[in-house]
Amino acid sequence: MTPERYHRIRQMLALRQPDLAVCLEKVHKPHNVAAMMRNCDAVGAHHLHVIWNTRHEIRSGTSVGSQNWLKLHTHHTTQSAIDTFKRQKMQILVTHLSDSAVDFRQIDYCRPTAILFGQEKYGATEEARQAADQHIVIPMQGMVQSLNVSVAGALILYEAQRQRQQAGLYKVPRLDEQECQRILFEGGYPRLKTLCRIKGLDYPQIDEQGQISAPQSWWQRMRENHASSMKVN
Repeated sequence: MTPERYHRIRQMLALRQPDLAVCLEKVHKPHNVAAMMRNCDAVGAHHLHVIWNTRHEIRSGTSVGSQNWLKLHTHHTTQSAIDTFKRQKMQILVTHLSDSAVDFRQIDYCRPTAILFGQEKYGATEEARQAADQHIVIPMQGMVQSLNVSVAGALILYEAQRQRQQAGLYKVPRLDEQECQRILFEGGYPRLKTLCRIKGLDYPQIDEQGQISAPQSWWQRMRENHASSMKVN
């Protein structure tokens, strides 16, 4: 990894918002999941939670590599995701048209926040709606009453970004160094990342020049049976 790429990744990580999360509840179209990943990356929302009965394939053409820079969490049940947000003391917002729903722009997104979007056709489940601290809606002036989930996500996330920028939350790095090191290694050395997983090795540290700092024993393990087939980036 070149020093220039290292510094570019560091600049991106310095803007990440670890307490702004998106949750997709049984969204079944992979391109919508991929597009939402791109939305999250664009505004610095670091965590994307996906509730899937079975995992779908992310379409890399739509996400344009965004999955490399986010933390993707998979849940088999809605309750699992809800419990995660409650442990992190996040306000849970669910997009749902109800009598108590408010305009999405009335929410304080500077608080730790998880935004849950329901399935494309049927919306959020009753379980998710009951767990919400607040239902939010995007005002619609036409005949249709909903937007594509990734479009709705972009609107809400950019409102969150606007508020957080005004509050100065992008001025100070907020992502912990351990997570930064994970992303630096995975994003800067994708082939070695794969080898680490195959061999069960811990990730090494990345120094301030973007180079791997690891003992000789780590390099020896990496080279075993792969010296001719694997090149270091």
